[in-house]
Amino acid sequence: MAAGSNGNVNGGANGYGAGVSPGHQMVSMRFSDIPSAIDIPVQGEGDDEAVEVDLEDLLDDPTELCTLLENEGAARTYWMTVSLAYAKQKKVDHAIEMLIKGGQAMKGGPKEKLSMLTCLCWMYLWKSREAPRVAPEGALVSEAKTKEYYLQISTSTLNEALRINPAFPPLYLARGVLQLLKASLQPPSKSAAPGAIDPEKADILRASLKSFEDAIRVSAGRNMMAVLGKSRAQYSLGKYADALEGYQEALHKMPDLIDPDPRIGIGCCFWQLGFKEDAKTAWERALEINPDSKIANILLGLFYLDASSHVPTNGPEFIRLYKKAMTEYTQKAFKADKDLPLTCATFAGYFLSRKSLPNVDTLAHKAIQYTDVNAIASDGWYLLARKEHYKDDYERATDYYRRADEARGGAERGFLPAKFGAAQLSVLKSDFGEAKLRLEKIIQQSKNVEAMILLGTLYAEEVFTTQQSGVKEDKSTEFKKAVGYLENVRTAWKDPKKNLIPDASVLLNLARLYETDQPEKSLQCLQQVEQLEFDQIPNDQKPEDPEEEAAFKTSIRTGLPPQLLNNMGCFYYQAEKYDLAREMFQVALNACVKIKDKQDDSDGDALVTTISYNLGRTYEANGLLEEASTVYNGLLDRHSDYTDARTRQAYIALRQNPTEDGPKAISKLYQDSSADLEVRALYGWYLGRVHSRRGRGNIAEDPELRHYKHTLQNYEKHDRYALIGMGNLYLMTAREMRRETDQEKQKRSAMYVKAVEFFDKALQLDPKNAYAAQGIAIALVEDKKDFKTALSIFVKVRDTVKDPSVYVNLGHIFAELRQFSKAIEHYEAALSKDRSHDAQILACLGRTWLAKGKTEKSLSAFKSALDYSQKALQIAPEQVHFKFNVAFVQIQLATTVYNMPEVQRTLTEVQAAAAGLEEAIESLEAIAQHPQTPYPKHDIEQRANMARNTMRRQLERSIQAQREYEEKNAEKLQLAKQKREEELRKREEIKKAAEDAEHERKKKIAEERQKIIERDRELAEARAEEEKQRELAEMTTDSETGDRVSKKSKSKKRGAGGKRRKKNEDGISDDEDRGGSEEEKPKKKRRLQKKAPPEKAPSKYKSSEIVVDSDDDDGAAEAAREMQDDVFGGEDAMDVDEEAAPAPVRKNRRVIDSDEEDEAPAPKEDSPATANGDSE
Repeated sequence: MAAGSNGNVNGGANGYGAGVSPGHQMVSMRFSDIPSAIDIPVQGEGDDEAVEVDLEDLLDDPTELCTLLENEGAARTYWMTVSLAYAKQKKVDHAIEMLIKGGQAMKGGPKEKLSMLTCLCWMYLWKSREAPRVAPEGALVSEAKTKEYYLQISTSTLNEALRINPAFPPLYLARGVLQLLKASLQPPSKSAAPGAIDPEKADILRASLKSFEDAIRVSAGRNMMAVLGKSRAQYSLGKYADALEGYQEALHKMPDLIDPDPRIGIGCCFWQLGFKEDAKTAWERALEINPDSKIANILLGLFYLDASSHVPTNGPEFIRLYKKAMTEYTQKAFKADKDLPLTCATFAGYFLSRKSLPNVDTLAHKAIQYTDVNAIASDGWYLLARKEHYKDDYERATDYYRRADEARGGAERGFLPAKFGAAQLSVLKSDFGEAKLRLEKIIQQSKNVEAMILLGTLYAEEVFTTQQSGVKEDKSTEFKKAVGYLENVRTAWKDPKKNLIPDASVLLNLARLYETDQPEKSLQCLQQVEQLEFDQIPNDQKPEDPEEEAAFKTSIRTGLPPQLLNNMGCFYYQAEKYDLAREMFQVALNACVKIKDKQDDSDGDALVTTISYNLGRTYEANGLLEEASTVYNGLLDRHSDYTDARTRQAYIALRQNPTEDGPKAISKLYQDSSADLEVRALYGWYLGRVHSRRGRGNIAEDPELRHYKHTLQNYEKHDRYALIGMGNLYLMTAREMRRETDQEKQKRSAMYVKAVEFFDKALQLDPKNAYAAQGIAIALVEDKKDFKTALSIFVKVRDTVKDPSVYVNLGHIFAELRQFSKAIEHYEAALSKDRSHDAQILACLGRTWLAKGKTEKSLSAFKSALDYSQKALQIAPEQVHFKFNVAFVQIQLATTVYNMPEVQRTLTEVQAAAAGLEEAIESLEAIAQHPQTPYPKHDIEQRANMARNTMRRQLERSIQAQREYEEKNAEKLQLAKQKREEELRKREEIKKAAEDAEHERKKKIAEERQKIIERDRELAEARAEEEKQRELAEMTTDSETGDRVSKKSKSKKRGAGGKRRKKNEDGISDDEDRGGSEEEKPKKKRRLQKKAPPEKAPSKYKSSEIVVDSDDDDGAAEAAREMQDDVFGGEDAMDVDEEAAPAPVRKNRRVIDSDEEDEAPAPKEDSPATANGDSE
């Protein structure tokens, strides 16, 4: 493209043409050749008699003038002048009447009518521009004078003129404009690809382009109207760079042209090419030279409207830009022409935002009626659709949206906002299927953010509705689509080019979608909503000190919606971040107090009650039971029937006093609220704690099971807690059943099946119930030994449920898989989760350490097993099986110590094992007398007798043998110990010696490096001193001034420089060049020789500019002189000193490199160097 981005090619800068200065205002040259008055000759006595007609004050009825001109047989020019005078006054109908009657009055043949027909064609084209696009409401289509009507008349008039003389030059221009207007009215094709020009329209535009090119050809390129027409056709064809060149050419050749103004076209081309600032500059220039330009005003208004769309709507910059667009430019354009379609459409959009619907209706209809651009008509229909949309007239709005879309091609093309509006109407009419279909098509075409928000919200609402209704329907596809669309919107916000403002509703919908499966993402969405509120605060109101920021945020949070803060607190609670949760709940309560006057009391009280209860639960989780009890008491003071608060109070009482006040509180709560399922669940849990199941033969007699059964039969058959509770009871019963015979194994397996049935029922009611899934996994392990399937279930449950029992079960399964380290890790994780005094977990740890000790023959593992078993017994001393566990581990420890060789044990360990064995014997004897023994009494007694009779004597012998071994081998042990210590000492010495050697090596390297640095520094100093001395040696006394000057300066005075002294490669002069005066140095000559191969290596200095052949000495020297004079000669060349050279010949000096410090001796007069410059 010929033009740069600033448009300075061809025309002047920013649209200034030749002879046009900034601030200069021009006037339109249109109709400038129409005189103010005209004398019409009349027939009479005198030859010079005439009637004067004032062309600036013409009659409203041209009939009298027509009669006069016809009676007097006036020439064609009089008819046309009067007609154009009417046209100048915007009375185009009168002008047309004059031309028609004038054509009828012409008697000179068809050629005399040619100019009048051409002028009449232009008048019809003018009328077409001003005529309505469609027939006004109530008018007959056949009688309506629309744009199409005038174009048809214009076409017939043009054809008539072409029949007279098809080569008449003005007809080319008229035909081009006619085809341009026809192309603009061409309805868009639905079959064309998005962004492409309709084939029919393109054909018409190409024909128009040819007409303009013909007009340019016949005028030898002087017809600027044809150039402008050609550029307009190229613009319509999408060839914006070519169009720009044409507009700039017109501006260059006709800088005073303002009607039409090529600067308008230049700006439009720049806009389409992406140079919006350059477009604004061109339009501002158009406005500067013609302040009344309505087109320049409206285009600048659109520029600032576009700029306002790229800044946040809630900022001051948006207000400034929008106000400038509407009040400074659009309003001025509207005042200049109230029927200009583009202005009407722009102002209608403004009134639509102000909800001034009557004005919208008027202006939108004007835009539709008078425009000859399909896009503006589409905008008009769209504005009407929005108006009816606001008025809830969905049928008319749908029709207008359809028309707006079709005006731009519809189908795959069309108008995106109109398509989106139609989708919104489908939502309002609850036709969600149609709405989704429309929105998906929009997204496929454009990835529109608003469409993705609406479509994502529709899918999200579908998921929420299904969740609330409790209907078992798979909505995973809708869930994925909702999350996908809304996350795409969230990603689009991060693109700075799009300049989008985040929408809190998108984040809240995402938070609800993530709530169940991904609570951490849900919390992130809520935090982003909170950050949006913080971002609304001006920077000058935010604290600069980071320490004050936390307090500032807390104060700001009190102004946020309490529901948002409460939800964030709940997510913190689920993530076990109890301090943050407590902070959120407290701030939420403060926010409730702040908005108390703005909301209904019942709603505000319900919100405060919920948040207070959540705060109490957070205190409980933090172990602050007194604070939690205070919160619950406060709730009960206001709402004595708040069962949830009473339930938590009873549970706290049970934890603080499990023997007296706790059971009483639980019993009273159950009596008062026995129908409440939460209370019944707590009571069932309480029954399981207070009643021991050891030795209970009939499960039907278990109080907890009977309670759950009563709940399912009489209160809620789908109570999931009762179902899972019963499943757990059947699991425990099956686990304790005997399995010696096949019949016992079968009964035990049937009990597991019964448990699984309850868990399965709970999963049917709640497919995501982790506790039910965990129960099934336990049954798989204990009954079917299906460890792989069970492990996968446990791992998933662990990611969902933050309960110690999950870790306990994982510990069980890893223990069964003999992965004792992982089992111990999970048991300890369960202990760390507020279960440090859980005897069952401690017993499991003891059993696992025991199994680990047996497998690895590890005495330390046995000791750990004994330690955990004893801790479990300390917590629950009344539990007989814990006492048996301790005794069993002590016996196993004694057996292990006995079987170990003397070298692997100590006397102390054997004695401790013997003491533990004695305790085990006593414990087994006591257990055998207990009414509920963990194993048959006979088996326990037999194990005690074996320990007493056999193992006791074995350990006694082991003690004696160990004592003798240690006494006998004490000296050997001491020697071995000393030898080992000596080996360790030698290893340390070798290691230290290696380290010292490495240190010494590095030290030497550092010293060598320092020496090299010092040597380099000394060499540099010596070189600098040598250079200084050399410079001093070259100094001499000037004979004229007596000053000390360098010989180099002096040599310049004596004559032109000759050959330079050679330097070594390091830049230091050779010794032979240092001494002696200039006169003592032998003068060197350069001889021209015939061409021959060089006998020595080329010099490291630059060659001369010209190398002269010896065959052609004189000619070459002359050529060299001429060339040198051309390049370096003239006034800037340096003259040769007259004293140094006899001939006053001007010559150049060769440019000396920076490393060439001395001048060579002056050459002789006849030396070729005088012609060719320096050479080597």
